[in-house]
Amino acid sequence: MKPEPRTMCEAFQRTAARYPTEIALRTVGDATTVSWTDYAQRVRSLAEGLAALGVGHRDTVAIMLRNRPEFHIVDAAAMHLGAVPFSVFNTSSPEQVAWLVSESGTRVVVTEQLFLPVVTPPAAASGATVITVDGSADGTLDLADVASRTADGFDFEATWRSVRPDDILTLIYTSGTTGRPKGVEITHRAELAECAATNKLFGVRPGDRFVSFLPSAHIADRWSAHYTQMTAGTQVTTVGNPRDIAAALVDARPHVFGAVPQVWQRLYNAVRAVLNEAAATEGNEARRAALTGVLDIGLRYATGLDQGSLTPELKAMWQQLDAGILTGLRTRMGLDQVRVAISGAAPIAPALLLGLRGLGIPVSNVLGMSELSGTTTYSPPGEASAASVGRPIPGVEVSLGKDGELLVRGEVVMRGYRDAPEATAAAVDNDGWLHTGDIATLSPDGAVTIVDRKKDLMISSGGKNLSPSAIEGTLLSHCPLLAHAALIGDARPFVTALLVPDPEALTVFATEHALDADPADLPAHPTVLAAVTAGVQRANAALSGPEQVRDHTVLAEVWEPGSEVLTHTRKLRRGPINERYAPHIEAMYAAYAAKASAAPTVR
Repeated sequence: MKPEPRTMCEAFQRTAARYPTEIALRTVGDATTVSWTDYAQRVRSLAEGLAALGVGHRDTVAIMLRNRPEFHIVDAAAMHLGAVPFSVFNTSSPEQVAWLVSESGTRVVVTEQLFLPVVTPPAAASGATVITVDGSADGTLDLADVASRTADGFDFEATWRSVRPDDILTLIYTSGTTGRPKGVEITHRAELAECAATNKLFGVRPGDRFVSFLPSAHIADRWSAHYTQMTAGTQVTTVGNPRDIAAALVDARPHVFGAVPQVWQRLYNAVRAVLNEAAATEGNEARRAALTGVLDIGLRYATGLDQGSLTPELKAMWQQLDAGILTGLRTRMGLDQVRVAISGAAPIAPALLLGLRGLGIPVSNVLGMSELSGTTTYSPPGEASAASVGRPIPGVEVSLGKDGELLVRGEVVMRGYRDAPEATAAAVDNDGWLHTGDIATLSPDGAVTIVDRKKDLMISSGGKNLSPSAIEGTLLSHCPLLAHAALIGDARPFVTALLVPDPEALTVFATEHALDADPADLPAHPTVLAAVTAGVQRANAALSGPEQVRDHTVLAEVWEPGSEVLTHTRKLRRGPINERYAPHIEAMYAAYAAKASAAPTVR
């Protein structure tokens, strides 16, 4: 039996040799398919072409591409040279790209013509070569032309075999909720440890189908769709536009699928819309009642399982539902063959998690970080409560600091932050523990429950500790019209919230309620505002008194990833939000104070 691969290059070469005729990469509808043999050959050719341009060991290669097969080929080719490929968020501004190119010392930028206006100026200023994957343009090289070049004396086999386990595999630049992002250095050794643990834990098999639609600049997609593929021989369907994920799921029918909570919420909302539409047109009273009760029965069933209180009657009711309506719904969603479903990158509301499980989709909450090479904990249904992110993956230790901060240790921990020794020392202590910045609790059986980010915890003026992400998750799960909720309450007498509707959800809602309004006017429509208020009231019923939202403002805006208010990974930038919306915030507290002062005094 061969020893385990020591680098990701070795893992790739083994996998390509083992499954030569299997499809490795594809796009929806098989418009493009790449076998493992073709994949390996294109990596070899492009590696030599990049070497001919002077790219070598430790040189950085920036990639700004949509999710497409070329990303995998370019990244793997650079990796085989011992170079350091990293991805740039497609929503980055020219200023952000300029900083990344300069900070990383990028030699080559690989992109597509769509992004040239953003990429070209900073690349020219730094002297980096720009390569386009979709045809040549002025001032750029064509990827096919680069792949056809030769380099004198280049030995591909010797080059990739010279890569060492502790060489840097990739950089992941943190989303930067405050200040400049930091470049997380992930080694071959760390990512191989991550894949070995999660492949075994998830039961990943050769040929398993995955979907790549999350940004490759985030560790989630690189780990799950790129490195997992190299180590396990999976098939990846790339989806260039994240908004096309619903159709892509039906096409790919993945065995393993991960998404952020917002995507899971949209999928759940879509199921709700399908059921409502079917019930509205159903003439049979009994069948109409069955359709309107699906989500309620599913939630009660999943809650009973989670809490160990499932009755035989409810179990039988759900099994009957699963044999008919639920199987059809999962097939319609393209999730009928999924074995492992993951929610990560941000907290998912337990009610949403249980609602999805009630549909028969085994969604698990995980804790993942760039600094930990991917996911660190896993909570399959039945092994930890819905509020938990589960137990550590094999090879990972967890503990709590004196202040309750979650600490993690193991081979998956990053080498450090690029050219930032002080930041590295602050994050990883002398005993190898990574300080995650999350406040957490540990159950007796080792399950981790995240309270909130250490820096995000709020304390009301009355001294009550508040977890904004938990309250925001409750709001989102009880009000499906929302895309974002930003809690206000630090050093305040009570909690308020800024609420941002989801344009897609508003469109569906407007159709269902026959609202005659321009899409831009929907956030202010009385029927929409009433529905949002009702959702806030439902959320308040699930919250304790100090956590309840006393007032809220619905913003007629769209918050885009990578903007002033959201990071590229959709995390809230709380400081800028508080500054930008200060008038709205103060108006809510002033209005509430005015109501209180106008109330009659009881003597």
